[in-house]
Amino acid sequence: MEKVGFGVIGAGIWGTVHARVYAEDPRVRLVAICDIDRKKAKEVADKFGAESYYTDFQELVDNPDITAVSVATPDFAHFQPAMAAINKGKHLLIEKPIATRVEEAAKILEEAKKTKIKLMVDFHNRWNPCFLKIKSSIEKGEVGEVSLIYLRLSNPSVVPLSWFSWSGKSSVAWFLGSHTVDLARWLLKDEAKKVYCVSRSKLLRGKGVNTPDFFESIIEFEKGAVVVMENAWILPETEPNIVDFKCQVIGSKGSMCADLSHHRALEKYTEEKAEYPDLFALNEIYGKLTGFAFHSIEHFIDCVIEDKEPISTGKDGLEVTKIICAMEESILSGNPVRIR
Repeated sequence: MEKVGFGVIGAGIWGTVHARVYAEDPRVRLVAICDIDRKKAKEVADKFGAESYYTDFQELVDNPDITAVSVATPDFAHFQPAMAAINKGKHLLIEKPIATRVEEAAKILEEAKKTKIKLMVDFHNRWNPCFLKIKSSIEKGEVGEVSLIYLRLSNPSVVPLSWFSWSGKSSVAWFLGSHTVDLARWLLKDEAKKVYCVSRSKLLRGKGVNTPDFFESIIEFEKGAVVVMENAWILPETEPNIVDFKCQVIGSKGSMCADLSHHRALEKYTEEKAEYPDLFALNEIYGKLTGFAFHSIEHFIDCVIEDKEPISTGKDGLEVTKIICAMEESILSGNPVRIR
């Protein structure tokens, strides 16, 4: 079978993950990497054997050898490269969030439908074995009717302060909250109707990054369930993990709890630090990639090559953007906001 050409726009931490998956899949030809930083684009292209690299995403999508594109640019910078890819008829995998404005998310979805491309948003926790177990138990009725879900996904302050130069142009709601909002919709098979959110902006602003410290959200869903969601970017840098990820689902017949960060299945102690190594997201077993963060990208390859519909769609991306925009509106008004 002839290999299918893929390209990656954005050569940062997660764009590198996309490039690695494409490079190691025997069905795929990694054609090109693009990043505004020429050095970074070349380094990733060289590392994974891409045929070329660019600093202008238009050049990448103009390449006739490329059939499908990943957009892994910063949260606020998805719209333009996504539209460029769609306009050239490229199948498209966009890192979450699909966009940080409802109008942009809706436009991406509208144009993707017109051109009949595959459009997927990389909500990779839909491949997380813990959440798949929870979803299966809910659907089997084992916990009864779900009335309350608590979700917490947070980072130490080193992430906004040191990892990215663009933290002030985004927020923890977009960076992490997009995951938890999508999980709530997916687990409940329901749409949000109202959200109330509070936030504070002190610690990070005091250190020169103009973004909120945290978002505390209460989301009401159409069928009656309530989701309490916590996303913070101010955990102490002495945290043993780069994420703090917890979930509790409470139903009329039972409950389920997940600790994806402090699970203690494996503990590591050195002279420098203590940590609980990742066992779920990004791992390698005898040279083979394994983990839910790899598997979601592999699913996109399947969708392109086997003409399948993505598990996480552009419509899912749009609904998540609507909810987070409502969270931001609630913070500004101090009132609950209905999801439009």
